[in-house]
Amino acid sequence: MAGTVSVTFDYRCPFARNAHEAIVTALREGADHDIRFLAFSLDQNHVEEGGTPMWERPVGERGSGILALEWGIAVRDNFPDRFLDYHIASFAARHDYSRALDDPAVLQEVAVMCGLDPEAVAGIVADGGPLLTLAKEHTEAVDRWDVFGVPTFCPDDSDAGAFIRFMERGRVDDLHRALDLLDWDRLNEFKRTRIPR
Repeated sequence: MAGTVSVTFDYRCPFARNAHEAIVTALREGADHDIRFLAFSLDQNHVEEGGTPMWERPVGERGSGILALEWGIAVRDNFPDRFLDYHIASFAARHDYSRALDDPAVLQEVAVMCGLDPEAVAGIVADGGPLLTLAKEHTEAVDRWDVFGVPTFCPDDSDAGAFIRFMERGRVDDLHRALDLLDWDRLNEFKRTRIPR
């Protein structure tokens, strides 16, 4: 893999969790991958054409995943040294503990667990910058790479992304294999008819 690869995430998706755990593990083990963590709203993805975008709706009507993405963006862009911890802890809150990520108290707990000041993160979210960033990143993913879900791996030197579902959590070997395949643009779809278990 050469260059930056943007990888979409929404904390509610278990397949995004599998991929992002592998990415974070690889980075912590010293891999020199240039990864951009790109927020993508599954709520927005289900808005009918011509409907009001999630980021233009009142707070109570934005969908259950928007607030968590705002918090993730706020941490990523303002506390980058804490982002990997926060990113993984947010996935864990949803998938290990079945916590509601549209509950500010849950997001505050995750922030505290990761050594962040929850008031500081909440203030950044309240200022509206992360919501604008979410709108920009989601729109970029759709317009540039035709992204329709998470996780999608989007090489910055290409206009074609690849939606990849890892079946196991945190497998760095699966990540490396997938990154190697990104340059193979003649392969459009490889989908197993059943998954051996």
